[in-house]
Amino acid sequence: MADSSFDIVSKIDHQEADNALNQTVKEVGHRFDFKGTGASIAWSGGKKAVEIRANSKERAEAVLDVFKEKLIRRGLSLKILDAGEPKLSGKEYRLMITLKEGIDQENAKKISKIIRDEGPKGVKAQIQGEELRVSSKKRDELQEVIALLKGKDLDIALQFTNYR
Repeated sequence: MADSSFDIVSKIDHQEADNALNQTVKEVGHRFDFKGTGASIAWSGGKKAVEIRANSKERAEAVLDVFKEKLIRRGLSLKILDAGEPKLSGKEYRLMITLKEGIDQENAKKISKIIRDEGPKGVKAQIQGEELRVSSKKRDELQEVIALLKGKDLDIALQFTNYR
C-alpha cells in the first residue's frame, strides 16, 4: 500500500484579504471618530503590504484594529500580519504592514523537528521549498500530526492541503 500524505503550507486567501481591506476602507470612511483625521488604508506594493495613514499614532493603530477585526471575520489568521510601528512622515503617521506567506527555512525546520520529536514514529516530513510534505503508512498518524501542530503556538498561519 502506498504512503498517505498531506502538505503543510502558509498561504493567504488574497480575495478574502482584499475584501477585509475594502470593508475597513468603508468603515473608516463612515465612522465618526475617524472624521477629519486623514485616516486611510490601502494596498502597497501589489498586495504584498498594506499602508495605513493617519494624523496621529493612536488613529493609525485604531485603523489597524479595525483591519484585524475584518480579517478575523473573514476567517484569516492574524499571524499573516507583520505590522511595524507607526512612523511620523511629514504631518502624518504611516504604518506599514507586510503580509507573510510561505514557510521560510527556519520555520520549516522547526515544524519538521516537532513532527520528528513529538509525532508518531512512522511519520516523515520533507521540506519542499516553502511547504512541507508529511507522509506515513497510516492515515491515523497523519491526523495525529495535524492535531499536534494545531495545538502548537507557531508564529505563522498553517493550512493542511492535499490530504491523500
